[in-house]
Amino acid sequence: MSEEKSLNFLEEIIEKHLAEGKYPHIVTRFPPEPNGYLHMGHASSICLNFGLTKKYPGYTNLRFDDTNPVTEDTEYVESIKNDIKWLGFEWKNELYASDYFDTLYNYAVTLIEKGLAYVDDSTSEEIAAQKGTPTQPGYRNQYAERTVAENLALFAAMKAGEFPDGAKVLRAKIDMASPNMLMRDPILYRIKHAHHHRTGDAWCIYPMYDFAHGQSDSIEEITHSICTMEFVPHRELYDWFIAQLGIYPSRQYEFARRNLTYTVMSKRKL
Repeated sequence: MSEEKSLNFLEEIIEKHLAEGKYPHIVTRFPPEPNGYLHMGHASSICLNFGLTKKYPGYTNLRFDDTNPVTEDTEYVESIKNDIKWLGFEWKNELYASDYFDTLYNYAVTLIEKGLAYVDDSTSEEIAAQKGTPTQPGYRNQYAERTVAENLALFAAMKAGEFPDGAKVLRAKIDMASPNMLMRDPILYRIKHAHHHRTGDAWCIYPMYDFAHGQSDSIEEITHSICTMEFVPHRELYDWFIAQLGIYPSRQYEFARRNLTYTVMSKRKL
């Protein structure tokens, strides 16, 4: 007699959602940054995301979060694809955050128009100082007082390549006293005059991971966006962007990352 295997917490959530009819099927994604080779932690995430859509009706997308052209390379893209196939999985759609650069730019414009984003000329050191500490609130600088028209013009000029790297950033206007440091007017876009492995020299501003990730999930109508526990503080920001933009409400769920003793589990140390 075979032993009944209990459901893990994600399976419990999915079975409840399917039973309630919240979703007709589920959609997950595996979203690596193409800036290194995969390791055991990635293998765990691959088996989880693809395994859920093998067990339940739905599919998994492979999406490369290619928002930092300085570190990315097509060699890593091909290596990642080969590793997923070697593990025995097939993705439904091969996608890239860079597919959405126009849409993400328009989302940023929408936030500016709503008075929820502004162009800031501060240095990274100044921004860090203005954010305060976990026990002390931060404060806004004079650039946060710019009008919607000024911000729209400056953001368009950033896109047009009129400023050097680091001269300006676009920041969300949220809450400089939030206990969650990530909600203290996070950076949405930075200037990087760098050649991108897919878009070439079409862009010189690139979205930050936190801005690109949730919106990419939403565009693909990901039902269950599964990530590791270090993204728990990011969930509030993930939800804020989706709510302010009024787009498909993808949801983030976190699981504990896999660790092996005496084994390197960081692609930056491999």
